[in-house]
Amino acid sequence: MDSVFFFTSPRHRGYSATMDQQRALLLLEAVATGQRSPQSVLDELRLGPFKDALHAADGLHLDTHRALRTGHGEVVFAPGKTIPRLLSAMTQLREVGPALATRVDPDQAAALRQAFPDGEWWEDARLFACNSPLPLQHTAGTPDAGTALVVVTAGTSDLPVALEAFGTARFLGLAPALVADVGVAGLHRLTPHLSLLGNARLLIVVAGMEGALPSVLAGLTGRPILAVPTSVGYGASFGGLAALLAMLNCCAPGVAVLNIDNGFGAATMAAKLLG
Repeated sequence: MDSVFFFTSPRHRGYSATMDQQRALLLLEAVATGQRSPQSVLDELRLGPFKDALHAADGLHLDTHRALRTGHGEVVFAPGKTIPRLLSAMTQLREVGPALATRVDPDQAAALRQAFPDGEWWEDARLFACNSPLPLQHTAGTPDAGTALVVVTAGTSDLPVALEAFGTARFLGLAPALVADVGVAGLHRLTPHLSLLGNARLLIVVAGMEGALPSVLAGLTGRPILAVPTSVGYGASFGGLAALLAMLNCCAPGVAVLNIDNGFGAATMAAKLLG
């Protein structure tokens, strides 16, 4: 079964640097009007993150100025974190702006939902967000021909990684489309979507097994492709290594390859390229 999901909404401010930029602009205006000395503002900008870190709980050293430097704030990688550490990280990050946790397991999600009832949990994508909406429901429909980003999966088994990319892209302010289950075992399933894919500015292509779909789409559409190998496959797939190597050896030009199962990395790169 192949399907298309599309989520539309105006580009929100999402996980941009606006909060930190506003704070920095206020400090600079205070210098310009003589309310603050240049040295005091310099000290605050330089030492602020470290002062915050000295008071961080549970061994966390959160980078609260990352959005000011890079355009995207810090995101919490949930695996390996105790629930108290995870809650502490999300509490501190949501004070700065929108906060996102990735690879959240059900027990962690239950604790996050209890601590942040205004937050949103997308189980299929393993994402939890505060202060920013996530597309909790796939909205089926006809995607806009002008969609900038399309996430494509070879099979439905690749959906968890694809939905991580899709949800993260939404969190970062993009409005992607999702085309699922159109892998090389039945390439005719791509036909109804070629117009959408050919008109997109960027494709995230998620595939396990032999990892062939990015090569196919690079040859059919000419669109730049962020290829994401997944750990889906039988024994000789070696947990996604076969797909990774196949994508790295892609014959069609214009394909850049992410790490195995790294839907989050693909979405953040897409946001930088399209932003």
